Amino acid sequence: MDRIFKRKIYDDLLKWKTESRGRTAILIEGARRVGKTTVVKEFARNEYRSFIYIDFLRKPRDIIRIIEDNYGDLDRMFLLLQRLTGVTLYDRNSAVVFDEVQNYAPARQLVKYLAEYGKYDIIETGSLISIWKTVRDISIPSEEEIIVMHPMDFEEYLWAKGDTGTVPFLRESFRKLIPLGPLHRKIMQEYADYMLVGGMPQSVDAFLSERSFAAAEKAKRLILRIYTQDTAKMIGGDMTDTAIFSNIPGELSRHAKTFRPSDVRKGSLAERYLGNVKWLEMSRMVNVCRCATEAAPALPLSENSGSFKIYMADTGLLFTAAFSGNVADPEIVYRGLEKGDLNVNRGMFAENMVAQELAALGYRLTFFTFYEEGSSNLHEIDFLISDAENLVPIEVKSGLSGRHVSLDRFMETYRPQGERAYVIHSKDLRVDGDVVYLPIYMTMFLDRSSFGTVLAAGEERLDGYQERAMRLSETDREERTNPPEGRMPLTQAGNPPRDPR
Repeated sequence: MDRIFKRKIYDDLLKWKTESRGRTAILIEGARRVGKTTVVKEFARNEYRSFIYIDFLRKPRDIIRIIEDNYGDLDRMFLLLQRLTGVTLYDRNSAVVFDEVQNYAPARQLVKYLAEYGKYDIIETGSLISIWKTVRDISIPSEEEIIVMHPMDFEEYLWAKGDTGTVPFLRESFRKLIPLGPLHRKIMQEYADYMLVGGMPQSVDAFLSERSFAAAEKAKRLILRIYTQDTAKMIGGDMTDTAIFSNIPGELSRHAKTFRPSDVRKGSLAERYLGNVKWLEMSRMVNVCRCATEAAPALPLSENSGSFKIYMADTGLLFTAAFSGNVADPEIVYRGLEKGDLNVNRGMFAENMVAQELAALGYRLTFFTFYEEGSSNLHEIDFLISDAENLVPIEVKSGLSGRHVSLDRFMETYRPQGERAYVIHSKDLRVDGDVVYLPIYMTMFLDRSSFGTVLAAGEERLDGYQERAMRLSETDREERTNPPEGRMPLTQAGNPPRDPR
């Protein structure tokens, strides 16, 4: 049996349950295999006295007959559902779960009336792209809230390993701009493992259960096979979606990562594929980053719809797709990537990871290109994030991070003196003037609440911070020699021991 991981979306469901009090249904929307069903069943089991679970992917004929025969009589419908399932429902203390609701249009239509009925909380799961494809004539009910589920982030990955203390510690380091010193290397190794394994629960479970990257690789290949099958079915069997999805690693490996339509079909224009790209984006298999034409906080108003980059929604899946599953020993490949021994663009994984983190924070991904005044040199900012007042440029560096001409020109041209810019890199945190060099594992802290809250370096010191960092560093060294019972030992490269098979 797969283990159940703690997920942040659980708290979002709790908030909905408390605030809605039965007035609205909720739809958990996300990619296949991201963990929607698991978290919804766990939530219903823990937070209600009872629940009825209906999986419409299996098309349960008895349940469908009850729904269709009693569409106008909800009291009788639920009486018969209780009799069929053997589950007693309690007013305002039970839930009804519609899993993969897109597979049965009448259930989707019923949501409005079930919310008005109000006796039981209604929880749905599905993919919006599939819902809109199969239920074209049914609008989203106003009585329904939607929340998006993303792959597991770094904190959720650490939770799965039993580590609940590292991220709060890192958050304070970020807020007060204090370097981690010797501890940085250990956390960077953990993050490198996370990038390779990815955030799909199946892959994380396989990695932790078998202590093997090969096991995670096997799980990811299965997920990619499902995604490829899904893309082939998206628009009446049109293989364009599959071609675009399969070509993502090739697009990202180039210096210029913008979508190139000629890679799909020679002589074609990007506008031809906007519909296909939108479908892939709505499936949550990919994150699309669009080019802004103006450096202003209202970024969506200046998007160039024909210029965009496509990132995979999960960086672990990108790794597997990049090597096409032809990896005899993933741990050897991983060590080669870490040391730079392989002829592969490591920057594509770092940039995809930053895109994944920003998307999980709720940002609409945007990059920016501009010409230097009086010059034909085109500069590019990897990501721009904003709120109503702030515009924050982000540059991603997988190698040497000290040189960033495009970011410097952007700051000179568009940014008031004293405002922050970020360089995301693999080194420790440091500050140089208006530029914060941020370890990639701290990207998770760049939510909108962080705007204006980061203190100037040295302005405030954490009480006992350096002492605690040294203690953690000493603990790290001790665990490498004598790992505690139940925790997988680390090799010098920070990997679990190789699978003897």
